[in-house]
Amino acid sequence: MILASQERIKEWTDKGAWGNVTLWDYFQGHAKENPTKICLADPPNREALTGHPPEQLTYADLARAVEATAEGLAALGVKKDDIILVQLPNTWELAMLYLAIARTGALISPLPMQWRRSELEYIASLTEAASIVTIDTFGGFNHREQASHLAAKFPFIKNVVTLEEIRKMAARTPSGSLGDVRIDPNDAFTLCWSSGTEAEPKGCPLSHNNWIFQGRFCYETAPIKPGDNLITAGPLVNMASVGTVYIEWLIGGGKLCLHHPFDGPTFIMQLIKEQIHYTLLVPAIVNALLKHPKVDTFNLSFMRAITIGAAPPSLWSVQELKRRWGIEFANIWGQNEGTANVAGPYDIPDLEMRLDHFPHYGKPGAKWGSPLRRHLRLKVIDPLTGKELTEEGAVGELWYRGPNVIPGYFRRPDLTAKAFDAEGFFNTGDLFQIKDNDCLGFFDRTKDIIIRGGFNISAQEVENTLLGHPKVMDVAAVAMPDEILGEKVCVYVVPKGEEAPTLEEIAAFMKERGVASYKRPERLEIVTAIPRNPVGKILKNILREDIKKKVKGE
Repeated sequence: MILASQERIKEWTDKGAWGNVTLWDYFQGHAKENPTKICLADPPNREALTGHPPEQLTYADLARAVEATAEGLAALGVKKDDIILVQLPNTWELAMLYLAIARTGALISPLPMQWRRSELEYIASLTEAASIVTIDTFGGFNHREQASHLAAKFPFIKNVVTLEEIRKMAARTPSGSLGDVRIDPNDAFTLCWSSGTEAEPKGCPLSHNNWIFQGRFCYETAPIKPGDNLITAGPLVNMASVGTVYIEWLIGGGKLCLHHPFDGPTFIMQLIKEQIHYTLLVPAIVNALLKHPKVDTFNLSFMRAITIGAAPPSLWSVQELKRRWGIEFANIWGQNEGTANVAGPYDIPDLEMRLDHFPHYGKPGAKWGSPLRRHLRLKVIDPLTGKELTEEGAVGELWYRGPNVIPGYFRRPDLTAKAFDAEGFFNTGDLFQIKDNDCLGFFDRTKDIIIRGGFNISAQEVENTLLGHPKVMDVAAVAMPDEILGEKVCVYVVPKGEEAPTLEEIAAFMKERGVASYKRPERLEIVTAIPRNPVGKILKNILREDIKKKVKGE
């Protein structure tokens, strides 16, 4: 499924940013060169997750499983350009399915395990997905029943395939029946989902060429090397894990270790046992690792680098990583739309400066080295005037253009028109400040989102849902600081009548409407009025400051 325009394909191909190699080609090359090398490892707690013992696969094992599964899916009717929804925990089968689905010529659309009927119905209707791959039950929830409900509602969904069925497919001996299915480097490889200011998830299709550029960019800016052992600490469904670990594994030919759900002791054990060289972590996890009572016994001498995202790391933490184990850090920022920036030791050698400075790629006169970096252009725009800002210290919206960016939101031309300008720059919606030494610094988010444990939650979606509650007159949802998850959902509610709703009633109301559990409020504040400006817009800054003070004072 090629979604990029011919003009865009010609531009990036002529400039050398895009080529004629696919991610499938990279994988096949590694499988031929190192067939006996271990390339994929399950979480150690796999049995508690799915009832199966953890497995490790060689490249030969994985190549056979990919081909056999692709043949099994094709036998069910999966064909070129079909969209396959996949909702599985971090197991080797999920990592394998990215390749197996691509091998059929179809397109994988991975979904978080927490998503429920509300999100899945919207995505199924938008994509007209041909099949759903899921698990019977997970964490006490019946995912197969949920998928069957979707299939009954949408006749275009032909198959509900369970993890057990995928395992049976993968265990077969390939027959060679697929032949040479044509995979174009400009075919979409993934259709991931981003939640932002809009209530519904937004589809972010990225092609092989998009992802290959992104992976090569990460290799250039963070200290990763081909053949490295990598681990993903988060769900393998979006940019945080796919873009910073999975794609690098496919390109580099190392070993990919999976982890799910996050558990500190298990994760540390994996870092040591699997001799991990690189991963992506959030600042809270880095701090917890360094403050662990047994930190002096940890041997992380194999680890070369950690990219730290979601929030700026502390100076103490990155100094400790360097002092204890010689681990370099790279400050990373990115979105599911493909935008990315990495402040690594190659571009910004000064460790303290790296905490809050990113390269201002494309700035006139700035020189950032490699051919890849020259393809990126970033500009800071005044959201009020629409004019580009250039003076040091100015703050504006970051607009981003590069070969790694989506061609547009999937089947949402209305959103695409608002997000891109006439030159092809994408409005990230984040505020950046122009800094010294040809750099930019992340300043704040303009998108009204709440980021809980790496998942974006639309405040508008929460508010729109709760406005239907019989005891709610008015409501505002804001981010509440949390040391572990970064943020949680707090709602300010004006009651309808004398009886105010309880937090339990609100959570139950959202659950009944099929809203994912992580979007449900974890704190309720009862107020007499929601602060608004003269045109009726909620003054979220007042509420955010209020909840910050309350949390800090507790």
